[in-house]
Amino acid sequence: MGGGGGGDGDGEEREFRHEPVLLAEVLRDLGPKPGGLYLDCTIGGAGHAEAILGAADGSRLIGIDRDARAVELGGERLGRFGDRVELHHGRFEDMKTVLAGRRPDGILMDLGVSSRMFDDPSRGFSFRFDGPLDMRMDVSQKLTASEIVNKWDEAELARIFREYGEERFSKRIARLVVRGREITSTLQLADLVASAYPKGRQRIHPATRVFMALRIAVNGELDRLGDALRDAVDCLAEGGRLAVITFHSLEDRIVKRAFAALAVGCVCPPRIPVCVCGHKALVRLVRRKPVAPSDDETAANPRSRSALLRVVEKEAA
Repeated sequence: MGGGGGGDGDGEEREFRHEPVLLAEVLRDLGPKPGGLYLDCTIGGAGHAEAILGAADGSRLIGIDRDARAVELGGERLGRFGDRVELHHGRFEDMKTVLAGRRPDGILMDLGVSSRMFDDPSRGFSFRFDGPLDMRMDVSQKLTASEIVNKWDEAELARIFREYGEERFSKRIARLVVRGREITSTLQLADLVASAYPKGRQRIHPATRVFMALRIAVNGELDRLGDALRDAVDCLAEGGRLAVITFHSLEDRIVKRAFAALAVGCVCPPRIPVCVCGHKALVRLVRRKPVAPSDDETAANPRSRSALLRVVEKEAA
């Protein structure tokens, strides 16, 4: 999500201007200050970036996105800020290379998929449209959803549906996928997945979890998230804050555990009265519980309903 857009032409521009998720909460917790340096690891539609730059005079922002089109559109949206903006095509785990020793006062990681991607049938992220089984955030990479669906073996398909989609009928769906090959379109796959479900009304579309699982697998979304969170804390200036927006339980679980580990201080056994380990917490939790969107925000933007914001502040060395 991250303030992303949708569609082509005028439709893309209208959706591209859509209000980013948890914007007020991000600004409150990052607290942009005049002259500060900020890193947006997932520039998306540049909505958060624009708000950060507009909230503090003279602030500077470095942005990264693995979608080259997002970098291009972000540059257009942020053009009025001139040399206060620096954008890079890459992954969030490239942040140390991109920063090249610079210490940001705040880092944002919005882990949602841009609405522009979801609403573009040619990208193949959604079963609301008929499109190719693609799902690549970076179209220069080779692995696509089509390759996974049509070439991976049944056991591996069942694993990713179970682990990444938390899909209860993972084995049954994997078996049907293998039998149904060659599968070429999003609607063909969605219909096949739906046929694996018992008759009756479902709370969400039966294909929702499978499509999420495929997207995660195609883009390796969870592969280096934990490492990237630790890199982000390492890169921050002292007192700087890291804000992370997640959109499903697998992401949030990784963020929650990483933040908890980074916030641990003394690890001496309880029986030792004085600390001898010397271990210090690297961060403090700004809030114990994640922040969710308000009812007003979810009513205005239903895609924000699963978003959660967690924030930590880097401790002094």
